[in-house]
Amino acid sequence: MKLKIGYQDLIAQAMQQVEMVSLSQAKTFLEDPNTLFVDIRDIRELEREGMIPNAMHAPRGMLEFWVDPDSPYFKPVFGEGRRLLLYCASAWRSALATETLQKMGVPGVCHLEGGFAAWKEAELPTVTKPHKA
Repeated sequence: MKLKIGYQDLIAQAMQQVEMVSLSQAKTFLEDPNTLFVDIRDIRELEREGMIPNAMHAPRGMLEFWVDPDSPYFKPVFGEGRRLLLYCASAWRSALATETLQKMGVPGVCHLEGGFAAWKEAELPTVTKPHKA
């Protein structure tokens, strides 16, 4: 089967359209109350690998529904006007998700260069996924 456009081209196009935040810049955002780190990885990845401190888990499959105020699944945290710094394992899903949120009109959305793998490789802080009570 021949596709009109493959995943690599989709990612390349997204990377040209979205703001990518370097690891060093992202590290400075850790203490910024106006930045929300958003982990879009699958729950099993968070349980296995950990996550960035104070990040919110928003599964990739629910992200558009959680950010849209007209959705029955809207999460008010996404309407607070904070910078949304999305990340996944390698910055592929986060690039696509960031592009989608931009198309939706979400302001201040960006993604992490290299994803969580690069974050861990740089030995930046991580935490285990908090368990729900």
